[in-house]
Order: sequence, then structure tokens, then C-alpha cells
Amino acid sequence: MAFRDVNARRHIGLQQLSSLALAGRTLLGPIKSYKFIVDESTNESTLICSAVRLIESLDLTSAAGQLLNETIQAQNKEFRTGMSTLLFLIGAWSNAVLECLQQNVPVSAIVSVMSEGLNSCCERVQCLQISIHDVNKELCSSSVRPNAFKSKTCQTGYDSLLNPHILLYCQKDISAPEEVIPRNSCSRQEDDCNFNKCLVSPLAGFGSIASLVKPAGDESTSVISGSGIIASSCNKQKLTHSRYFSTLVGKSRFSSQQGNFQGYLSEHSADLCECYGLGHLAVALSHGNQTGMKLLQNIVAYQQERAECSGSSQFNIAEIVTCCLLGLPESYSCVCPGFVTLVSPEQATVIKYSEDKPLRILLMDGDLTEQYRHLGFNRPCNVRTILEHPSLQEGRAGDSWLSSMLDILINFEVNLVLVKGNVCESLMERCIANRILVIGSVTWDVLCAFGKVTSTQPVTYLTQLNAACVGSGAQVELWKACDGRAMDLGELVPVRIKVQGIPLLTAVLTTIVASKMQLIEDQFWTLVYRFHHALKDEKVFLGGGAVELLCLSHIQMLAERPLQPSNKNTVKEFHSAWLVASATECELVVLQALASGWKQYLSVVMCNTAKAASELEACASVDHHLKKAADCGSASAYILKEFRRGDLLRGGSGPFADHGEGFKVYDNVKAKTEAWRRALDLVLLVLQTDAEIITGPKRNQLLSSHVSSEFMFL
Repeated sequence: MAFRDVNARRHIGLQQLSSLALAGRTLLGPIKSYKFIVDESTNESTLICSAVRLIESLDLTSAAGQLLNETIQAQNKEFRTGMSTLLFLIGAWSNAVLECLQQNVPVSAIVSVMSEGLNSCCERVQCLQISIHDVNKELCSSSVRPNAFKSKTCQTGYDSLLNPHILLYCQKDISAPEEVIPRNSCSRQEDDCNFNKCLVSPLAGFGSIASLVKPAGDESTSVISGSGIIASSCNKQKLTHSRYFSTLVGKSRFSSQQGNFQGYLSEHSADLCECYGLGHLAVALSHGNQTGMKLLQNIVAYQQERAECSGSSQFNIAEIVTCCLLGLPESYSCVCPGFVTLVSPEQATVIKYSEDKPLRILLMDGDLTEQYRHLGFNRPCNVRTILEHPSLQEGRAGDSWLSSMLDILINFEVNLVLVKGNVCESLMERCIANRILVIGSVTWDVLCAFGKVTSTQPVTYLTQLNAACVGSGAQVELWKACDGRAMDLGELVPVRIKVQGIPLLTAVLTTIVASKMQLIEDQFWTLVYRFHHALKDEKVFLGGGAVELLCLSHIQMLAERPLQPSNKNTVKEFHSAWLVASATECELVVLQALASGWKQYLSVVMCNTAKAASELEACASVDHHLKKAADCGSASAYILKEFRRGDLLRGGSGPFADHGEGFKVYDNVKAKTEAWRRALDLVLLVLQTDAEIITGPKRNQLLSSHVSSEFMFL
């Protein structure tokens, strides 16, 4: 067997990575150019903006393509964010490595210097990490616009940053409130009813959507809406021009306000003065996803309120599920307590009969079919069954199984069955005839949520059922839209299953464009996981290109003061390179190649967000910031100052200008750095394994050929 490196000037594997990554170039940054994926078998199209969906739809028959797919899937499985960055850097650094090979830089030098350079960057950017407490504090204090409120001070404490029910007073003439009467957050009366009415609005829980004005001659209390808090103030201000929040005295904040507040918020965005805990962090991590941001804020508000009563975690991603409804405008998207899912019209008839009645619930961990066996099941050995009439006997056996399973459900008076896997259609029909609702394909998290509230233990087979395995107290109803109407979408009907005190929340995602449904769901989960990882890490990165700009500046500094390779053998290989004069020149070339990846990243993000008309203009802007950072003497100090001013990479005129100057953009720490490492690891792996292996009879021909010197024989 023999092998030789494929022509060093044209590594096939690196070229394949570069070509595949080029397809996801427009998916980088907060403002993406969506792509249509067409299924050739059905001619149906799907709109995507995710690198994961793009890779799934590409023909990845090559080895490099398979490695690329596995890398992106690993990032998606662990973080659910950062895949577009990963895909782009794979392409950028593949091109950079090819440029190094064109200049005859040894592979060992590329691997060593690039690895050490990236490690150095990861250490350098730690200074741009900020704790989520500091993010809340800064965003909460800077969210008040002085021109709108004529306020110079904004007093708040740590508790008010994490508690949405504590009032933030930002009034110039008030030193302290006379009286604060908060709503009893632990009161759960009419919890489901009032909550649902509030959460159907996509902006419910956003905060105080109101303006505090002082009417002439009015001596009354002032009301800060959105938190259910009434305060008597010394300047006797009163809430005006709001038909939604003008009569909140004595009511819960989860009252019956409904409708879409999008237009109202856009008109009165300058009037916002609130501090609703983690809501600001949700805005900072939304990256322009308005719909998902408002749904996430509702979820955070609900879970924080439950945390005050139960002492549980403030944000639990396992308590969130989604339900996609096709045929309704996107303004109907909402968050509902309980489990919302889609059932057939035949099942909906059972729900109409069982509506508002307490149901006995059963949970099944597996398929509800005759042939299902649990994982690890071992069939008896040396057993053979002989039937005289197989078809007839099988039919009778099937009928016998259906009858016995139905008898079990009837004997235990089960009305509702939630199944993790598939459900036998024949059994489903018999259950519908006996007014038993069976719902399949329910996730394990949903089963756990219902099990904890109803004290129900999931069973694998119906034959295991006993009285202790059946819970009670569940209710089922047809899901109602924000206008109060039950929706019938034709083939499938949305229903809601609830139990008193269940922590489960369903984000109902709606659209009238079928090809956009997957896109909306992907965007929502990306935001939720971005928020989840920020709380888990307890820190975030400055966003808007700040971290990448510091990496670029740091690499340029390293190019002026080259790294000392840790591997002494690498130094020897440097000096033995054919056309390279010295190890320092090799190192400089590799560092410049690494820096080119960061520069391309920043340029493409600026172009995609319309902050630059062309990549040339974007590169000029990046070079301008690099020069100013170098003149400043401290690149990190300069970047932090520009970030706070909103001028970093023209961020003040970017897509987040609508949020106001107080709302900055932040990124996850671990997800971003892992995307960098995975991108470089894949490129270097393909670089080192991009070889042609030859076996068989051709080996003898190569021994006597004139090109035998190009091969290494094993």
C-alpha cells in the first residue's frame, strides 16, 4: 500500500469544505437572507435560515461533507446556536489554509501556529465577558430615555433586576414613593383562565406599555402597568392615553387584556420605563427576532412568578414545548399554560363531550401497539408457534388484543391517554367510539410534567396498569385564539390539556405561509437556547462583532511579536521548508491567514446587515477601527467604549436601533468559542488527512514508475 499527498496547491477536501460553506454565507448575522429548499419528490418548498437545515438538504456524499455535517450536528445538539458562525469560519479558514499551501508553508507549521493562535484569542477575549447581573443592571438603567421622561436618575437595586414585580422609579421629582401595594404573586386563583387571556397577546408581559404624564389639576394615584403595582406619588401623576391599562387598580397583572399591541408599542416605545427582571436580557439576546423575543418574555415572566411561590428554578427549558399552527396570522402566536397539540376532527368530538370535566389520565412510555416491545426485551429462545390458518388466526389475535386493551382502559375509567410513541389506529378508533382520548407522539418532558402534577407513573404496557398508575384532575378543551374563538384548521384541530398547577408552557407558533413554519420554530428555539445558555454560563459576550474585532486586533499584535512554537521539531521543519526563508516568515503567513477568517466574518456580517454597501467598504471600516484601537493603546478598552456608545461597526444604525440606545446585543460565551474551535479542528483535520491511498496491483506499477518518489510505501 502507498499513499501520497494530493497536490498541495489544490487540496480536494479543503476545496469541498469551502464550496459547501459558501452556500451558507448569507445566513451569517442577525439579518439573514433566507433560502428556499425544494423537495424534488414532492415539489414542496421550505424556507430556511439555519445552517443545520441547509446542511440537511445538501448532497453530502464526500468524506469532507460528512465530517462537516457531523460537526454542525454536534454544535446543534449541544448548543442549538452558533451553527452559522461555525459554517462560515470553516469556509473562511479552509480558504486561508489553501493560501498558506500556495506559499509552500508546511502542514505542521499551519497546524501548530493556527492552534496556538486560536487558543491565544480565546484567552484574550475573556475581558469582553460580562455577567448577566451586570447586563441586567446596565440595560435596565439605560433603557429609560432622558428626553422622553426628563429624568436624570434611575434608582434600582439587585432585587429589582431579578424580580419583575418590583417597581423601578425613574421620576425626576420623586425621591421615594409613599406607598407600594404589590399584587400577591402567590395567589393562584383562576390561574389558567387569567394567564391564558394575558398570554395570548404576543406582547403580554413585555413590561409597562404606558406613559406617565401629569394632567393639570389632577390629584390621583399613578399606575405603572404590566406589573400590577399601584403607587401613590407626591406629584400626583396619572396614567393617560391607554385603553388597556387605565383601570388596573385591584386587578391582577394577568387580567383580560387581549389583542396585538405591536402598533401601540411602536408608537409609544419612547414611553417605556420598566425593569422586568430578565426581560432585558431576552431583548439583548434576541438578535432581531421580535416575535420570539416577546414569547420568551412571557415565558420568563410566568416562570419567575412560579419561582416566587415554589422556589424552583427561574428558567426551566424542559417546561417549554411548541405547537405549530398553519393557517393563522403570525400575530396569533402566544404562550399558553398547559399542553397544546393537534388532534384529528374525530378526536375533537371526544373533546367537546369531555370539555370542562375532570379526566382520569394515563401516561405510556412507549408505543401503544400490539407488536411493541421495550428496549432490551429478549424473546424466548427455541420456541416455535405453528398455526393452521395464519391469516385467520392473526386477525383473531389482533381483535383479541384490541378488546383486552380497551377493556383495561374502561375498567380503570381512563379518559385520557398520553403516549410517547405511536398508537395503533384500530385501537384509536375503538377508543374514540368509547369517548376515550388517546394522543400519541408526546415528548418525554410533557409526560414528566403531567406525571409530577397528577402523581402518575408512566407504564410501558397496558397490562401493567393498576390503580396507582392512573391520575386525575386533567382537563381538555379546544384551543381558543386571542379573539376567543375555537379554531378549526381543517384536517387538524388544536386542543389544550391542562392540570391545576402544571408548570408546562406551550409556545403556539402560527403562520399562514406553509413554507415558513419550520423557519419560525427554528428561530424560536434558537432564542430560547441562547437565553438558556446565558443563564447557565452566568455571563455573555459583547455582541455586534466586538469579540471578533478583538480577535483580529490580537492576531495582528501576535504577527508583530510572533508566537514561540511549543514543539521543537516544528522549528526544525520550518527551517527545512523548500521555499520559506525562515520560521518567522512561516509564522507570519499563518497568522495572517487566521486573521483573514475574522476579517471576512466581520465584513460579511456588515454586508448582510446593510451596514456596508460592499465588502470593500466593510473591510475599510474594520481597518479604521483596528487603527483607532492600535492608537488607543488598549484594543479591549477601545472596543468596550465603542460598544457602549453604539458606534462599533456602525452599530448605532444597525437593525437594533429600533430598541433604543439602551438595548445592546450580546452573544453566548461557550457556544461562540466552541464554534471557533470546532471550525478550526475540522479544517486542520481535513488538511492532515487529505491524502490519496493506493492499494492493490497498482502498487507494483508505482514502484517502477518515474513518479515513485512522490509516494510513501507502507
